[in-house]
Amino acid sequence: MFEHQERTAILLLVAVAICVIAAHLVLGAIGKHPFASGFSGSSPDGELVCVQGTIDQVTLIKNGGHILLKIDNVSIFIPAQVAGKSSYTKGQNVTMYGTVQTYQGAKEIVVNSAGDIGIVP
Repeated sequence: MFEHQERTAILLLVAVAICVIAAHLVLGAIGKHPFASGFSGSSPDGELVCVQGTIDQVTLIKNGGHILLKIDNVSIFIPAQVAGKSSYTKGQNVTMYGTVQTYQGAKEIVVNSAGDIGIVP
């Protein structure tokens, strides 16, 4: 039915698919923590960082439903599609992962997924 080369090609495709699925499952289980560094003023744009602390200020941006948080003097931008119907209050303890970007000359963290936000009891 299949020639030797065709069988080899199919086996290679199946092996690659298994490797990709296994890597996806392992990396999903590990999470972002091992790949994120702590935020500092010298963090380069595009770097994955983690911030943990108490919310000092919550600002709802009226045009678009975005949320801007301040944690230890660090601005954290949560786009409307990520924020969804979540609400945040001053004094809440959180852990957030996001990418660094410079906005109007200041560094901020942009949260890319609702799963990147954790409320710490």
